[in-house]
Amino acid sequence: MKETGEIPDGINLSLNLEKITEEEKYDGYYSIVTSEKKLSDREIRDIYKGLWEIEESFKIIKSEFKARPVYLRTENHIKAHFLICFVSLLILRILEYKLDKRYTVKQIRESLRRYSCSYLDQNYYLFDYRNEILQSLERVFGIDLGNKIMSTSQIKKILQYHK
Repeated sequence: MKETGEIPDGINLSLNLEKITEEEKYDGYYSIVTSEKKLSDREIRDIYKGLWEIEESFKIIKSEFKARPVYLRTENHIKAHFLICFVSLLILRILEYKLDKRYTVKQIRESLRRYSCSYLDQNYYLFDYRNEILQSLERVFGIDLGNKIMSTSQIKKILQYHK
């Protein structure tokens, strides 16, 4: 029955083994239709393989950066909004590659978002979040974010980092 998924009495189910064997020949393959006649098969395949990263990038912009809806009116403000989103994505993608793709863009963004501090007193700040991703960033960039309490001068030193 369609509603419950039950098989009515008297109906025999069978598999078309011949068809399955025929279809198995194509397992692991996919076909691509393109109008690009000047590119080699390898170039077309490589472009197609990169397509998922482009689609993922748009998904990240829509979900992580909440690029839409846009509550801006002037064309310059709208362009600036999307420029900020794309530059943010670029920075996160660079970090993703620097970290050997061990973490997703979402994980990296969340770690950076949570890494913050509270003002204590006399130019000292308390950093109360640390995780594996931040430790990996420390190794990649040769900086130390491990101090739970830092002075303004220590923070400025990190921000002036040059490698």
